[in-house]
Amino acid sequence: MVKLLIGQYRSRVSHKGRVAFPKTFREILGKRIILTRGYEGCLIAVSEERWQTLTESTEDKPFAFGAARDTARFLLGNAALVELDQQGRFVIPPHLREYGILTEEAIFLGLSRYVEIWGKSKWADYQEYLTKNIDWISEGLNKGDEK
Repeated sequence: MVKLLIGQYRSRVSHKGRVAFPKTFREILGKRIILTRGYEGCLIAVSEERWQTLTESTEDKPFAFGAARDTARFLLGNAALVELDQQGRFVIPPHLREYGILTEEAIFLGLSRYVEIWGKSKWADYQEYLTKNIDWISEGLNKGDEK
């Protein structure tokens, strides 16, 4: 049985970018995780085993497809393998910390197969957007539309 990653957790970000990965997520993903850029300005964290499912959308596409190359650049070119210490802490690489605007506090969201990591202010803004637009977003999902 596959355990789902669900819930929301907060962690302080040190001035050097060190943060604690939530224990609940550590127990599922393990001590070695891959971080990369996510969509809407967040980061994505997955286990090495689940990395394949995250990138499979680019692997089946011909090299000639620009969208596949760009998606691979975005996900793979920005990825970093990090190892958690005994307390579950790790350093977010500077290029990812900058992209996610992770300065004081990180918000970890469990989203079934992966974890999103948001900067506090960026997550607050996105939460506001979701709250205002969830009906419209859900209707688009039911119609098969994308955002």
